[in-house]
Formats: sequence, C-alpha cells, structure tokens
Amino acid sequence: MPIDDLQQAAQKIAGFLANLNKLGGLRLKYRITAGDGAPDSEGSQAHQLCVELGGPDVPLVTQHNGELLLALETICAQMLRLDQREGDLISFDAANFKALRAQELRLQAETAAEKVRRSGIPYAFPPMNSRERRLMHIAFRGIDGVETASSGEGQDRFLAVYPQGKTNLPVTPPIKPRTFGRR
Repeated sequence: MPIDDLQQAAQKIAGFLANLNKLGGLRLKYRITAGDGAPDSEGSQAHQLCVELGGPDVPLVTQHNGELLLALETICAQMLRLDQREGDLISFDAANFKALRAQELRLQAETAAEKVRRSGIPYAFPPMNSRERRLMHIAFRGIDGVETASSGEGQDRFLAVYPQGKTNLPVTPPIKPRTFGRR
C-alpha cells in the first residue's frame, strides 16, 4: 500500500530528524526525495521516500554495518504506521553506504559461488538482516551453477549457497561470532 500523502510523510520525517539533531546532539544534514519510484543508491525504484544523510556525524550512522541507519529507517516506517512488509517504501542512506554495501555483497556472492562450484560443498554466510539476504539472493540469480536458500530463525537467519540442483545437501550453520560484554 503506498504512502497516502508523501509531503506530509516527508515533513514528519524532517521533524523527527530535526529533533534528533537538536535533542540528540547529532550533526546531520538531510535531503528527502518524495515520489513514486524515487531511486536510492542501491538502484531500487520501489521507494516512495528516500532520505540522504550528510554532515559530520555520518560515520556514526554508518558504523557497525549501518545499524543506526537501518534503525532510523525502521523508526520512520513505524512513525508513518507502515506495515512491516511496506518498510521498503522508505530508504535512508549516508555517504553512499548502501550502494557500497550492495557492491560488497555482490562480490561476496561471486566468490562464494566460485567456491561452491569448484568444491561441490554448500557454503553458509554469517547471519544477516532480511534486506541483505534479499540482495544476496538477487545477486545469486545472475550466477549459473548455484542455488540459494535462507535457513535459521530471527537474528540467526543465514543464507546458504548450494551447487545447482543439490539443495538437499547438508550445510553447516555458520559459527556465531562471540560478543564480549553482552549477555
């Protein structure tokens, strides 16, 4: 379902970001592009609102694999009362982070595909969020000789790569990295 009033939605997001700067002490500039098919840096045309962040605090937004960037996107989608499946109607980016990450994922896909084709052994990527898994599935569509499937639940969901026609082979789930200081 599309966003009914794009201008009002853009104003809500601008107000939220202004408050975040003022109350949160952040130094972020933002440009909001509204309209059907507003392109983002990933090249997707499904977005109705694209927010490009700039300014001195951009490294804060993109660190830790862009977690804050994704969080801002999620908060704004909830502010606009979008259904979870409509989260792609809004896109946040900073310093071309998403395009660079998408390119990095495509390179990982090509490397993993070559490894699976050569060895005949399935490969499992570490857990990743649904957007990155989707980008990986799309990247693998253009690669011959392999198939992909997602496995696991919640934050442990991961993408597995199999030789073409051999998705019945067992795949070793990725080892979850140890995090220190968290319980």
